[in-house]
Formats: sequence, structure tokens, C-alpha cells
Amino acid sequence: MKQPCFLVALCLILFLPSLAQENSLQTPATFDQEQSDIPKGRIDTLSYYSNTVDTIRKTLVYTPPGYSDQNQYPVLYLLHGIGGDEKEWYNGGRPDIILDNLIAEKKALPMIVVMPNGRAMKNDRAGGNIFDREKVEAFATFEKDLLNDLIPFVEKNYSVNNNRLYRAIAGLSMGGGQSLNFGLGNPDVFAWVGAFSSAPNTKAPEELAPEPEMLASKLSLLWFSCGTEDNLIRVSERTHLYLNEHQVPHVYVAEPGHHDFIFWKKSLYHFAGLIFK
Repeated sequence: MKQPCFLVALCLILFLPSLAQENSLQTPATFDQEQSDIPKGRIDTLSYYSNTVDTIRKTLVYTPPGYSDQNQYPVLYLLHGIGGDEKEWYNGGRPDIILDNLIAEKKALPMIVVMPNGRAMKNDRAGGNIFDREKVEAFATFEKDLLNDLIPFVEKNYSVNNNRLYRAIAGLSMGGGQSLNFGLGNPDVFAWVGAFSSAPNTKAPEELAPEPEMLASKLSLLWFSCGTEDNLIRVSERTHLYLNEHQVPHVYVAEPGHHDFIFWKKSLYHFAGLIFK
């Protein structure tokens, strides 16, 4: 894998003043529109037992067109926001359509996408006060559920390549914070990390990357994106500045956009097109 050269070139492109703002998240007009003449993947709802929570939990799983046990696939774990659940990306973000289109155009490798409930508690629904302390803490607890329960379940039930170079994590808002916390906290598990409009649950940069040189040597891609009209952009900015100061390669995209699926879908499109290559 020619990761260093690729990342340097990509970062230079995105940081050029003439390109970074206008072109970094440019997407085809139909990137999230279903195409009738291409192969389709599928979305399934699965249940797994969580020792962490001591209950049965649900996750959505996208398998790419032509999925076969004869192949080993990379896996992207895609996380939702504080007010969502395992269906939020599917209902609002069209990840299956975006991936189908990318794969058909050979802009992304065929991959499995796992969309879990990132609120690891017995009653993991998003009802009531979503900012309740217990519910917020459950997003941190999900790290154990993800590492000890969900990933082993996925790797037992699907034909995946379980090398860290074929495992990615990304998310929006609260899920963006989780992706940074869990991804940078476990570089031996995840080689590709993406954060879209990260929320304040994101750890301080000094906690995320206490050993910048080690992190730089481990990660294949670290991606941040946030809309400049998003009130949470300060979270991404502070992390970006810290990583720049400590020379950790990453891609930082800040351009006009809000805290919504219009921005997150574009972020997913570009992130999915970069990973596992």
C-alpha cells in the first residue's frame, strides 16, 4: 500500500486555496439517487447478543452487490448521531444507494457497512430526553460493545478480512465523536477513521492523540469534515489544528454546509471512495 505518498498528495490537493473550499466535497448530481441499471446491494437487520449490555441488540448491515462467501470484504462501521439509532443513516443518508453507485462506477471497493445502535444500554431507543446523562454515557459504553461484541459477531457471520487495514469507522455528530474516540484510541483495530461534524463528546486533542508519531504511523486515513455554518465546527477545528501542529497526516474539509444529511451524505460519498485502497 502506497499510503504515505497517497496521503501527502491528497492533503496537498485539499489544502490548496483554489480547491479546498469549492471542490473538496463536489459530488455528481445523482450520487445519492437510485440507478435502475446497476447491481444492487442489500440491507439486513440483524440481532446480536451483547455481553457488554447483557441484552439482544440490533444492527443494520449493508452487503455489496454480488456478495459472496468466496471473497473477503473490508468493513466500515458507520455511526449515527445523538438523536438516532441503527436506522438513522438508512432513513436519512441513503448509504446503500451511495455505495451501490460508487461501486458500480468503480470509485469504491465492494465493502460491508455495519450501522449499529451506538447507544449501548438496555433501552437503547432515542425517545424521551436524548441528553439524559445515562443515555449520553451509553455512547461511551458502546466502545466495549463494538470491540468485544459487535465486531466479533460481524466477523463470525460475514466473510470479512479481519486485518486492521480492512476495518474503518466513521460517523456523524455524536457518531463522529465516537469514531475519533474509538478509532484513534484503538489504532490496532481501525486503520481508517472518518468524522463528519463531530459533536462535543469528542475527547480533547491531547487525549485523542497523546502519541502523535505512533498515530501517524498507524493510520491509513484520518478524515474530518464539517460545514462552516455548523455551530459544532470548533470541535473539528481544534483537533485539526492540534494534528497539524504535531504533524499527523489527515484530511480536513471545512466548507459551506450545515449540521444535516445534505453535508453528511457528501462526506460519506468521499470518505467511502478513499478507504481500503
